[in-house]
Amino acid sequence: MTDAGPHAGTLRSALHGLELFAALTDDQLDWLVSVSRPRVLADGEVLFRDGEEATGFHVLLSGGLVVTKVVDGREEVLTRHSTEEESAASEEHDGKPSAAHRFTGELPLLTEGSYVATAAASGPSTTVVAYSREVFFEMLTRCHGVAAVLLPVLAWRIKSSEVQARKRATVEALGTLAAGLAHELNNPAAAVARAAQELVPALERLTGTAYAWGAAASGAERAVLDTLTGELDKLAPPETTDPLAMADAEEEIADWAEEAGARQSGLLGSGASDLGLELGWLLDRLEGVGPAALPAALDHLAALLEARSLAAELRAAGPRISQLVAATRDYANLDRAPEQRFSVTDGLENTLVVLRSKLSGITVVRAYDPGLPELTGYPGELNQVWTNLVDNAAEAMEGSGVLTLRARPEGVCMVVEITDTGRGIPEDVLPRIFEPFYTTKDVGKGTGLGLHLSYRIVTQRHQGSITARSRPGETRMVVRLPLAPAVAGCADPDGTDTTTSGVAGGAASDR
Repeated sequence: MTDAGPHAGTLRSALHGLELFAALTDDQLDWLVSVSRPRVLADGEVLFRDGEEATGFHVLLSGGLVVTKVVDGREEVLTRHSTEEESAASEEHDGKPSAAHRFTGELPLLTEGSYVATAAASGPSTTVVAYSREVFFEMLTRCHGVAAVLLPVLAWRIKSSEVQARKRATVEALGTLAAGLAHELNNPAAAVARAAQELVPALERLTGTAYAWGAAASGAERAVLDTLTGELDKLAPPETTDPLAMADAEEEIADWAEEAGARQSGLLGSGASDLGLELGWLLDRLEGVGPAALPAALDHLAALLEARSLAAELRAAGPRISQLVAATRDYANLDRAPEQRFSVTDGLENTLVVLRSKLSGITVVRAYDPGLPELTGYPGELNQVWTNLVDNAAEAMEGSGVLTLRARPEGVCMVVEITDTGRGIPEDVLPRIFEPFYTTKDVGKGTGLGLHLSYRIVTQRHQGSITARSRPGETRMVVRLPLAPAVAGCADPDGTDTTTSGVAGGAASDR
């Protein structure tokens, strides 16, 4: 990058031709030229980088800039600025003001933050004029016409970023939903597939052993086996599932059955041990079966145990799949009216189901008051809030800790608290966590809009409030929602601002 640029006269004319400076007086233009620092960028040269401290306001005189951001390890193009009318027009499909093409960098200067994206030259002859932070604020004071152009562009940029973030959040939520659902469906789906595959040969064995047992047994012997199978239905689950003890019981039963002449001795041993049965239990209940019919009895019992085991797997897997599908439907709020009556705890529980894989190793404590009233609002949008808060808490606890969910009525409000034992937020960070574009995550890890969008959903869409409070070992996100639509709002009862309440310590997040 070089400092070579247009001479003073040309620069004055170029600046005056911009919408941003069109209303300036001659004296104001003279001052502006005196503090301008023209720069020429080579194609692809970086003007500023995401995460760097914001040091300047940049005006584009010629060429173009491409603004990008790394999100989840992938570089995304946020927008392009161009001085060419055709290129500029192609970027105005989302309502981008024409003036927005000619300057950048004002937002982090106004918020005293860092650059929220990376800007690089696009084209071989890109010329920008840089103004330091001090000069930028003096410019706003000296040149009132600048603010009249800059503020509408600034408002558009914030709105556009929120729209992009909302779309990204929707995609991320769907991705999280799909990943969580795939993870949770894996076990029951595998059980169904395995049971279905093994069911046909199992039924064939059951049919074959039933014929053999019917031919070999007397009426009294059949009654003995009928009584035994009836007891199986009443068996309680085994108190312990010690793998070594189960293996010993399986081997002992299989050896005995093989000596007795059974052909399915291994199948009998595994089926009986899975139920917690021991050899002595079987011997007591098969006393009435003679030696000639005993092999057929044992083979038929083995086939019965196998079929029952497969049926039990299907009985357990089917409702689990239905539960997951129902949770997913409720979470995504599919085929529902946008505004409706809903249970807030249903949304919390569905969020826990969706994020189950991320909560592995974390103790979840539920403290819901009984008989909670329903709310009227947008449960699908609130599910985004719960997902953001629970996901942030899980990330902050790094695989171990306690996540506590509370819900209770308080006056005219429903109060939902999500508390974690995570690593904490510095005291100087906590007051800013709901600001747009503010994040404590590494560059490329967060957009700084997750909690800001949650804040808007709670405060603007539901006339509620959201506060962050913490002390060492405890971070609490408190959401207050009106119990009735006519309620004006549910402010923090302490009267503190929703973006500043709390002290250091708490969950790290996209803040």
